[in-house]
Parts: sequence; C-alpha cells; structure tokens
Amino acid sequence: MFRVRSLVVALAATLLMSLTAACGSGGDDAPTDVSAQTAALGTLTPGVLKVAIEPYAPYTSLQGGKIVGLDGDILAYVAKKLGLEIKPQVTDFAGMLAGVQSRRVDITVGGVAWSADRQKQGLFTDPPYYSPPAMAVRDGKTYRTVDDLKGLNLGTVEGYVWVKSIQAVPKAKLHAYPDANGVFDDLGAGRVDVGFLDPLIIIAAQKERPDLKIATEYLTPPTTAEVKQQPAYAYFQQYQTGFYLPRKATKLEQAISREIDAMYTNGEMTRLVTKYGGDPEQFLKPAADVASARRGVDRPAGWNPPTIGQ
Repeated sequence: MFRVRSLVVALAATLLMSLTAACGSGGDDAPTDVSAQTAALGTLTPGVLKVAIEPYAPYTSLQGGKIVGLDGDILAYVAKKLGLEIKPQVTDFAGMLAGVQSRRVDITVGGVAWSADRQKQGLFTDPPYYSPPAMAVRDGKTYRTVDDLKGLNLGTVEGYVWVKSIQAVPKAKLHAYPDANGVFDDLGAGRVDVGFLDPLIIIAAQKERPDLKIATEYLTPPTTAEVKQQPAYAYFQQYQTGFYLPRKATKLEQAISREIDAMYTNGEMTRLVTKYGGDPEQFLKPAADVASARRGVDRPAGWNPPTIGQ
C-alpha cells in the first residue's frame, strides 16, 4: 500500500470482512444486461466486481457508495471498460488480503505492494503505478540520499516497512506512530526531521495542513550494491503496486492488466496521477529491478512493466 504492511491476517480482520460483506452495499443480484464477454471474466457474481478497500485517502475511500481516490478512479475506469459494476466492501488492510485469498471478494486495491511471498497466495495485475520513496520534510530542509539521513530523527507508522529501513540508518533515531497524523504533528513541531509515508498522503497533508510547513521530497534510491550490503535499505527503493485478485481469477486479472497498460499509453494514467498531486515521472516510470523481480515468478521471461514516455 503505498505502504507495504505486515502479511499477518488477524482473525479480527476476517470477522470484519465477513460483517461488511453481510451488510453489503446494494445486494448481490447480478445485473440483467451482462454481456457474454463480461460474464466470461469469471467474477463471483456475473457483471459485478466485489472490491475490498480500507479507508486510505487519497488512494481509497468510500463516498456515496463509490470508491474515490487514485486507485478508486483507476478501477472505475477499468470496470467501465469491462462492463463491470463495482460493489465495495470496507475493511482494514489485513482484511483486504484475507478477502482476496479466501475468494470472498474479486479484488482489492489501494497501494498493495507486489512481493514474491504475497503473489504465492493471489494474483497481481500489472502495476497501475509505482510508489517512489517519498519523504515529508520541514520547509527549507533538503535530504537526497541515505547518507543525508544519518543521525537524524526519522518517523513513520508502526508496522510499515520503513521501520526496518530507518533502523538500519547509522545513528538515526526511529520514531514510530500509530498513524500518519502523529508523524506530521511531530514533524511540524520539529521533533522529527523526516517522515516516511506514502507520497500522496504527504502531498494531501501539505494542502490540508499548511500550518505544518512541510514539503515533499523523493529520496535517491540506494544502489543495488548498497542494498546488497544493507538489505534493509531495499525499502528505501521504489516499489511496484498492483491490484490483487484470487489465484483462480486469471481471466479477470489478464483483462484488468490489459486495461491498465492501455491507460499508460492513452494518457489516462498520467491524468489521474496528476489529479491527485503526484508526479508522473516518479509514479509511472519503473525502476530497473521491477521487471527482473517478476520475470519467471508471475510474469513470462520477456515481460516488460508499463511505463510512460515510450
């Protein structure tokens, strides 16, 4: 999720998903005008796309029964192309993964990071975008590399993978908070020098809380050699997100991936990233290791990730 979080799927999250599914949003009746092509996608209910999300604006949130945010807008565009009606269910991050892996929903979206372990239990689409290593900093301060972070007070949210990265920075002090608000509060008060959070979260806070006087910077990712020497630095690199589906949903995954790839070439993905304050050069161009990470794992040997500018 612009964040990468723990893979532990708690019983409480499973119960939460079950309750939200029971409450539902509009029932499970299939639309009466589903085409054969749409029905062939194999969703749990023909013509309906059951989507699990967590409240995580500006990536995903529920407003008026619709998923809004960057991931929500991307999914809405894709669903319209495929003739699918979106039915959202709200849970937490662990519940999102559990819903997909147990096939109670068709898909989950919202900055879910691809990983070799996570793909063993589900299918990932091609990346709708890539999450760059973003930093919230106080106005007037500049940090470019990992070396610049040495000895600083560094903040993030408990359970985020940046915890491991921060702990590996020489002489840096970790400040972990229950949520992003704690990071921003201490950053604005000068108790933290840098906050590591998902980029659109930082950008949104700049607009909504100008009193904080913070800015967004992007860390120059550590090199392959640096990561080899200090593996925890891997989380200071760009990671690829994906929409996450059940293992058996191969036709649906392939159809969604085709639409995602088309959005890179027709300019729609650039438009949506820009709408939410993101930099397309940061969000829509993959790092060199994105392709190699998935080739021979859940993509063929010749697979190339989508990108702009080609």
